[in-house]
This record gives sequence, structure tokens and C-alpha cells, in this order.
Amino acid sequence: MKELIINVIKKALTKLGLDCEDKIEINIPKLKENGDYSTNIALKLVKDLNKNPMEIAALIKENIDCEQINKIEVKNPGFINFFVDKSYLIDNLKKVLNEKENYGKNDIGKNKKINIEFVSANPTGILHLGNARGGAYGDSLARIMRFCGYDVTEEYYINDAGNQINNLGESIKSRYYELCNKEYPMPEGGYFGNEIKEIANEIYENYEDKYLNKDIECFKELGKNKLLNKIIEDLKKYRINYDIFTSEKEISKKYNLNEIINTLDKNGYVYEKDGAIWFSCSKLYDDKDHVLIKEDKSLTYLVPDIAYHYDKYNRGYDKMIDIFGTDHHGYVARLKSGIKALGNDPDKLEVKLLQLVRLVENNTIVKMSKRSGKSVTLNDLINEIGVNAARYYFSKYSLDTQMDFDLNLAKKKSNENPVYYVCYAYARISSILKEKDIINVPEKFETLNNDDTYNVLEKVYAFPEIVKSAALKEMPHIITNYVYELANIFHAYYSKVRILSDDERKTNENLVLIKAVRQTIFNALNLIGVIPPEKM
Repeated sequence: MKELIINVIKKALTKLGLDCEDKIEINIPKLKENGDYSTNIALKLVKDLNKNPMEIAALIKENIDCEQINKIEVKNPGFINFFVDKSYLIDNLKKVLNEKENYGKNDIGKNKKINIEFVSANPTGILHLGNARGGAYGDSLARIMRFCGYDVTEEYYINDAGNQINNLGESIKSRYYELCNKEYPMPEGGYFGNEIKEIANEIYENYEDKYLNKDIECFKELGKNKLLNKIIEDLKKYRINYDIFTSEKEISKKYNLNEIINTLDKNGYVYEKDGAIWFSCSKLYDDKDHVLIKEDKSLTYLVPDIAYHYDKYNRGYDKMIDIFGTDHHGYVARLKSGIKALGNDPDKLEVKLLQLVRLVENNTIVKMSKRSGKSVTLNDLINEIGVNAARYYFSKYSLDTQMDFDLNLAKKKSNENPVYYVCYAYARISSILKEKDIINVPEKFETLNNDDTYNVLEKVYAFPEIVKSAALKEMPHIITNYVYELANIFHAYYSKVRILSDDERKTNENLVLIKAVRQTIFNALNLIGVIPPEKM
């Protein structure tokens, strides 16, 4: 209907000799007395027509002729309000029930290739709360964009080289030596989590002291594999299934990293200083330069990261989205500089910064530290509140907003808990339809003609536009907010309307309506990785 309103305004403007479609903005008024749709286009055309807004609005109104619009009102200071025939809302019910799980789907993506890389936690420990938020955002965005016709690849980058993996091996070896009553120092920056002890215990139980003569590479590889498998297992439990895992080690084999540096040098972005090789990214997007090769001739982590993104470009993506923690904000400029310095378009890469999450329990903030081993893990969270609550809550807020995760609220089985409230709407409808399903979808509806019904119908009708908005703005929380509002409108409708009655026609039409609501709730929740229960 919005598109129809835009088209009739566009035609009216053409009659007035104006071509300014880009200025047309349609809104849904908060107050019903202001119509179903409203536009402020007259206020934007004052300079073009050299008239006051009320005159312009009246001119536009005079040039509109559309049988689906029942009434047009002009209101100060120049708004045009449209009252439309509600038949389109009824027609949409048939569309929902016909399209089922495809309701809301579109092809705005035109099969453009999108790469979304998220979580990518180092395999040096178990996934924690911050990873849970990034995972929910990345996977929900991928689901939404696929639903909108994009060709999406979900990717996990495995940091299986470098100093952190060395520290992992040394940490496991230290714990293993303790079990063998031998001394081996814990490295500076070592890992103290229970998972490190568990790996060492497993080695000792299987081999006793036979690993004392093993070199550090053995401990590194064993620890990395164990922890990576655990990470993947937890992510699958969290309903995230990646399309591709890319290894830092494999990237370093695929591309000669020294050749990458040579290319940067040929392009004029490398110099030597104090025995180190520097990347002059201050010529591009950064405010300072960074080391590529240290004095001891070892590479910094920037080199393989540039090579990894070079590989992404070579795979032909139209757009790449990286989701980093907020502590990586300074890294974005040097990464984009590396992309530009290698001759690629840095605008194809978009970096989302994940703001901090605080876990609150009994009004107290739960302290978290990965290195100390006191972190709250993703698996702990899922076991405590379930996948639905975790996925819903982390999809509830914009990524750039700091959030407090209230553990007590997430566990509540009451309407105070938003995920419970939404899922209860779905379960309530499922229960009714189990008792009595629709007889048929009538050609003509006669009883769905009051304001309570129209409120529900309008919210269901809005879903396809909500999906488009979430995809184009890359904001899954738009879906989460929408499905809560839909559940709220349904619960209000349910409290006022007797769905099952002696009037068979009215009952059947009510059942058609709530079945469409249930399908819409399901489709919306599916886009954020929530599976609503049939009964509660």
C-alpha cells in the first residue's frame, strides 16, 4: 500500500510538472484520526513551487484519483493524510497462508555475494558472552539477507598461528607437567581456564608421562583442535552453522606473506625504521604507521590479516561484513589501509563493532575474564536459559549499544520476559488451532471489520517491509522489535475478541486471522534463530 500511495503522489507531481520522487516520504500516523498513511511532501516543495505548504498540499490532493483511497485530508502545516480501503489487508491474509514460510521473502539482494565473518574467536578457550552477542547478530543478519535474495556466506576465521596459539600450547604443557609432578613454567599471558586443565588431564589419563618428551607443536595442535571442536559444537547448539572455516595457517600457505609485503612496498607503502619494516598506513586511513616485520624478523598479526582479506576479495564478494569487538576499533583503519594499498576497493569491506555485554544476576554485575578462567561461557548461558532466550535477547538491541543481560528476567516464565511473551502468543494460537483449525479461506470476509481486527491485520501486512528495512539497514533488532509488537497486538486482540463461538463464519474468519499471525510470528522468529514451542 505504501508503494501505491507513493505512485499516486508521483503521478500528481508529474501533473504539476515536478520530478522529485526521491523527496516522497510515507509514514504511518500514530493517531488513527490522521489516517492510515501520511506524507510531508508539500513541506519539502515550498522552494520548488514558491507556494506555502497548505496550498501545495491542496494542489496535490486535487490531482490524486485512486479508487483504493477512500478519503484524503490536508492538515496544518501541510500534511496530506490518506484513508484507504481496508480490503488490501484482507487480501494479505490469503497471501500469508498461501506463501507460509516464504511470507515476507523478497529479492532485493539480486543474488549479490555477501560474506559475513563473525565470532572468529581464537581457539584458546571456550566461547563467552561477547561471542554470543556477535554470533546472534552475524547469523541473524545472514538469515535476513538470504531471505531478501542475497547470496550469503557465513565465515569463521581460525587464528591458528601466532603468539596466542604458542601460549595455548605452553599453558597446556605447564598443566600437564604439573600432573606428572614436573615443573614447567606457565607463560606470560598464559591461559588458566578449566578447559586448559581438562585437556591436560585427558592427555595424562590417556598417556600418563609419555608426553614429557613431546615438543610444543604437539601441545599446540592438540589444544587447538580440541578447543576448536568445542567452539564449533557450541555454535551449532546455538543454531549457527557456518558455510566456511578459513585457517590463518592455510592462508599463509596459499599466499607468500613476504610477497604481500613486497606488493605493499612496490605500491609505495613500506619503509624501514629501527630495524623493523613498517606499513605507512597514515598515508591512507590510519593516523599512524604500524610494524609489519619486527626487529627479530617475525611478522606481526597485521600481515596474515591483510592476506586473509586479500583472499576474500579474490573470492569475488560484492560486499564483506566483519564483526569485531569494540576493542578492535583502532584496527579498522589499518585493515582498510592494507586493502587499499593492495589495489582493492576498501568500501567493499564494512566493519561492525560489537559493544560490550554485562551479565547481571540478582542486580549484580557478574565479572568475566577469559584468561583467569572465570568467564561465563556460551554453553553455560544456553544451559541456564535456553537457546531461544539467548538468541532473542542478543538480537533485541542494536549492535552499537552496550547492553546488560538480565539473567533473572531471561529465565522468568511470565509476560515480563519478552521472549516468553512472544513465544506464548505463538503457543496460544497453536493451542486454539489444535482444538479447531480453519474450515476454508473464504473468498469474501464479512466479520473482520473492526478496529481491533484492523490493528492485527495492519501489523501482519507490515512484515515484508520490516524485513526489507532490517536487511538494508543491517539491523536484526528491527525484526525482534517488530515481532514483540505483533505479539502485543495479538494478546490485546485475544483479550477482547471471542475467537471460538457459535457463529461458524465468524469463528472461521477469526481462525484464518490468527493462523496468519502465527505464521508471521514464526517467520520473524526464524530470522533471529528462535524456534517457538507449540505449547507452553
